[in-house]
Amino acid sequence: MTVSRDNAAVAPEEARQLPGHFVTLAADRPMPLESGASLGPVTIAYTTHGTLNAEASNAILVCHALTGDQYMLDRHPVTGKPGWWELAVGPGRAIDTDRYFVICANVLGGCMGTTGPKEVDPATGKPYGMGFPVITIADMVRAQKLLVDHLGIDKLFCVIGGSMGAMQVLQWAVDYPDRVYGAMPIAGAARHSAQNIAFHEVGRQAIMADPDWHGGDYLLQGVRPTGGLSVARMAAHITYLSETALHRKFGRNLQDRRALGFGFDADFQVESYLRHQGFTFVDRFDANSYLYITRAMDYFDLPARYGGNLQDCFRVDGKVTPVRFCLVSFSSDWLFPTRESRRIVHALNAIAANVSSVEIESDKGHDAFLLDEPQFHAVLGGFLDGLAEHRGLKAAP
Repeated sequence: MTVSRDNAAVAPEEARQLPGHFVTLAADRPMPLESGASLGPVTIAYTTHGTLNAEASNAILVCHALTGDQYMLDRHPVTGKPGWWELAVGPGRAIDTDRYFVICANVLGGCMGTTGPKEVDPATGKPYGMGFPVITIADMVRAQKLLVDHLGIDKLFCVIGGSMGAMQVLQWAVDYPDRVYGAMPIAGAARHSAQNIAFHEVGRQAIMADPDWHGGDYLLQGVRPTGGLSVARMAAHITYLSETALHRKFGRNLQDRRALGFGFDADFQVESYLRHQGFTFVDRFDANSYLYITRAMDYFDLPARYGGNLQDCFRVDGKVTPVRFCLVSFSSDWLFPTRESRRIVHALNAIAANVSSVEIESDKGHDAFLLDEPQFHAVLGGFLDGLAEHRGLKAAP
């Protein structure tokens, strides 16, 4: 399928042409949302790799980050780029698809086929736009549970995810501890920080200030707020990198020139890089989805419903959670620094839960979990091997 720049981010009528699987759920009984609203029917777009064994005991759910989607291993149908986690998922890799049945679903509110603001509201016959209900990470996980139920899986072998994916992993472990054997939150936190909310607000304001946003009804106007969305992506992308990585890659090197231009073109390579990141992002992402998903991350506060006590999140009927945890952080990640993971580890240790943790030495910043980090991949594979050994998991036929 060819997607032109003018129709980028996948127009609603094209969604079902995307590769992968689609299932419509919550048709007879709308799915309740944390806001008090309900949503249904809900379409979930997802991909799978590997074979589900006879006991349905080898299923791993991979939860994607803010700007990710279900194409963790497949070539992306819009950009043509390799899957976002092909370094970690696949035959013989840390998440071995010869051994595990691996599922990745586009989150609720997304823009790659799962019900979100650009999809058609059955009540009006028009895109939801800003009429889409505000969602939370818990709502995303509730939709994923509907998918897992649909696939006939009683208990996930492991739930794994980085960044916003880590939030989903933690939410799974808290809301459905009987449905999860192992949990691996990577580069995450138990609540979104004020600094991170601030960065998100800058991005949202850039989108809403774009004259082509039209109060969220840009699809009906035949335009898209590409300028605002591009700026939002540029601002966010800075937070995914470390100062060391930026300096190593760009320094103060000039872009295609020998001297300063004394103007406002991209004099520096780092400027050109950020503009490229913003320009290519609008090809595959929807502006309203960006608003809704960043808001869901901002609302994430795991201990809030437990009186602010993080330990109580991991108790089930007064007993310690049965979920086995491994938390991973990266030394140069200033978006979700190691201290955030340690708070979760300390809470789990305080109730004698089964938890291990590791800080990976890396100068690549928050995005390190997406890059070639052999130590991280070794930890990822090692945790899964340990879970498999403890559970007596047999390989898929």
